[in-house]
Amino acid sequence: MAEETNIILANRTDAQGTIEIVPEVLEVILGIAAVQVDGVYQMRGSLASTINAWFGRANHGKGVELTVDGDQLKADVYVYLNYGVAVPKVALAMQEQLREQLLYMTDLTLDTVNVHVVGVVPEKAPKIDPNDLFKDDNETEDDD
Repeated sequence: MAEETNIILANRTDAQGTIEIVPEVLEVILGIAAVQVDGVYQMRGSLASTINAWFGRANHGKGVELTVDGDQLKADVYVYLNYGVAVPKVALAMQEQLREQLLYMTDLTLDTVNVHVVGVVPEKAPKIDPNDLFKDDNETEDDD
């Protein structure tokens, strides 16, 4: 989880005030961007985020831990990948996507993006009907 300090987005002399953003908002931005990368199945969640999902409350920041150290931002992203994807290729695409999206939306740069692959999820096989074990795929019900 992010630290409790707000991040100042713009501190210019011609501005009429300061613009601050809570680190949890950055986690949500990074979480949404990470899920959009091809090959990502889902983000790792906690027990609380799983229970919230059961009640219909999506936690888009799950699986992202943001660390603010002075002016440096470090993101740790925990993901499940689809089976059969090239892990280094997906991880590099994720690092690039997260950096670009955060820069585009907030003008902040991520110094480090660590991608942690928590697991690989295989495709689900279609369920087999035990009553039709020997049925040909080409047969239809009208052929009888």
